[in-house]
Amino acid sequence: MSAHLLVFLLSATTATMVLAQASALEVSLTGIQHDRGSLRVGLYSDPKTFRKEAQAIAIQQVPASAGTVTVSFGALPPGRYAIMAYHDEDGNGELNRRFGMFPTEGYGLSNNPTVSGPPAFADSAFEVAAGAGTTRISIDLRY
Repeated sequence: MSAHLLVFLLSATTATMVLAQASALEVSLTGIQHDRGSLRVGLYSDPKTFRKEAQAIAIQQVPASAGTVTVSFGALPPGRYAIMAYHDEDGNGELNRRFGMFPTEGYGLSNNPTVSGPPAFADSAFEVAAGAGTTRISIDLRY
């Protein structure tokens, strides 16, 4: 067996093992007040980048719909994650804030923590286990 074939087979086996351990994440956003705009859901794995949408590891954007909307993230490696979601009512691609601090559009965090001040990754963190199938969480949007 040539060295190139051996390297290829080892790489393919490693990739298959990683995919076999990957899990899906299903996020239900509840309490959506109306269908204007869209919902943006950012997935984070690093406390240093939490809430910095440009540095999210994945973002889902779907049309808003009053009530509950579900979004999915597929093939996630096992690990610790946190989510920040918001109702982008005016379509500008960011969470609007009064005085740069207080959200004026609906928003929510994984684990639905009560926050005063900037939300912390640790308060919103949850685990996606290896080979767990689909992890399901629910986030209440607050307006």
